[in-house]
Amino acid sequence: MFSIGDFARLGRVSVRMLRHYDAFGLLRPARVDQVTGYRYYEARQLSRLNRLIALKDLGLSLQQVRQILEEKVDPEELQGMLRLRRAELEAQVAADTARLARVEARLRMIETEGILPMDVVIKSVPAIRLAEMSGIAESYEPDKIGPVIQPLYEELFKRLDEAGLAVIGPAVAYYEQVPEGVQVHAGAPVNVEQGRTYDFDVVDLPTIEQAATIIHHGHMDDVDAAFQQLAKWIEDNGHRSSGLAREVYLKYGDGDPATWVTELQEAITRHG
Repeated sequence: MFSIGDFARLGRVSVRMLRHYDAFGLLRPARVDQVTGYRYYEARQLSRLNRLIALKDLGLSLQQVRQILEEKVDPEELQGMLRLRRAELEAQVAADTARLARVEARLRMIETEGILPMDVVIKSVPAIRLAEMSGIAESYEPDKIGPVIQPLYEELFKRLDEAGLAVIGPAVAYYEQVPEGVQVHAGAPVNVEQGRTYDFDVVDLPTIEQAATIIHHGHMDDVDAAFQQLAKWIEDNGHRSSGLAREVYLKYGDGDPATWVTELQEAITRHG
């Protein structure tokens, strides 16, 4: 037999918790010395302690834990419950991590307001032929766009490779508002003839006669500051935006994200 202190160390719980479980009728000592009141436990009781802790970590109350233990849940059923809880916790951690990243990005935008403004260049953007695949995102937020556009590009480049077609310039993404949310177009410039059939779309983006452009350095998760500076410049200089900006990935996806370079191109017209 083990003293309560030794049993607590073996089970990696506190003595206080063992006393609490005893008082609640969850884990009684195998023997209590009638003279000293010392509690003693047997090794076989570790199995019950393991189940007790596992069920408690599922978020169950001690009353619920006791009810389940009394019903003698078999190991397979308990493993299934724990796997389900693990999946729920992993999803929660992923959601919290994404939320933290959004908060940090917003803080960076606030910290840099009015500091080191990026250069905006007005230029004409020539027409371009793209191989593309498209999908629908719930909204224009980065955490909604990313999970849609990344798989689109992976599949597009795979299909281009299978077709034996080379990409002849930086990838281009553009967006359209639709009733379902935002239609995401993941494109890559190619030299192909219209009319041929592929397992992707071939589209011609028209010339943008006048585009306000800005260069963003870093991951696209941090692109909002560049978008906001571009929007402010357009308004301050008497222009009007003609739609959602194109994204031209001049250097993206390889190496340190801090070295990635994306040009944002927004078609503009003059007020009035």
